[in-house]
Amino acid sequence: MNKILVTGSNGLLGQKITDLALADNSIELIATSRGENRHPVKNGYHYIDLDIVDPQRLRETVAEYRPDVIINTAAMTNVDACEHDPEGCRKLNVEAVASLVELCEIYGIHLIHLSTDFIFDGKEGPYAEDAEPNPLSLYGQSKWDAEKIIQQSSCKWAILRTILVYGIVADMSRSNIVLWAKGALEKGQPLNVVNDQWRMPTLAEDLAQACLLAATQGAEGIFHISGKDLFAIHELVAAVADFWGLDKSLIREVSSSTLSQAAPRPARTGFILDKARSVLGYNPHSFQEGLELVDQQLRRQ
Repeated sequence: MNKILVTGSNGLLGQKITDLALADNSIELIATSRGENRHPVKNGYHYIDLDIVDPQRLRETVAEYRPDVIINTAAMTNVDACEHDPEGCRKLNVEAVASLVELCEIYGIHLIHLSTDFIFDGKEGPYAEDAEPNPLSLYGQSKWDAEKIIQQSSCKWAILRTILVYGIVADMSRSNIVLWAKGALEKGQPLNVVNDQWRMPTLAEDLAQACLLAATQGAEGIFHISGKDLFAIHELVAAVADFWGLDKSLIREVSSSTLSQAAPRPARTGFILDKARSVLGYNPHSFQEGLELVDQQLRRQ
């Protein structure tokens, strides 16, 4: 049995990992998140109300369950919120990671940590794993600081960087770009969408699969995990409109500078996926296939 503890299990990625772990008899899952368990299935695994910024509770939980692997999906990911609350951002994205690293060193646990394309400045994407980070925002800096702590540690570790994760769960507390665009266009709301940023959107199921591939294979090092299609953001939103037959004339192209966001964003990211494909056997869906999957799930709700 592979005993895997997941932080942030109530999030989109966390719930998709729970889905996959429940379908795999070789995994014993310990799901942890703040507050009540939001996953619709409550049996077949352990759930613990855990805020990883509380080092004492974190230590007790890890000491009690002694997992083989910890997958850390918990993070403050709202880029502008991080600019407004640098202390909260640092606590969750850096200090809590340092606590996890220390526990993984003590107990010989394999740490799999989720990071982001926002550690790059976006001047020369798509990026390979060995590209030089140069974060533009406090969020990006916090994720890069956490990576450095992990890379300098003596525990067994893997860092999975990802981009613009989308998908749907039964209890959607937070939206993502696909659901946001679909929802607004269905209501006939005009959307201001940037035309000077490029991303490779990642289906949550693909990212969850990559996490478990890394966990079950004992993978080490840095892996770039995203979808395979590179879009300008306005093209991505237009693809969502096309898929659901919505009115594309509502999409207004704007430049990033007009949005007055607190945090600057990298212009062109995207990832080179060769390493993830060859080492992990990662094989992502196309954006079109991802939308088909989301559509099927929405119909079942």
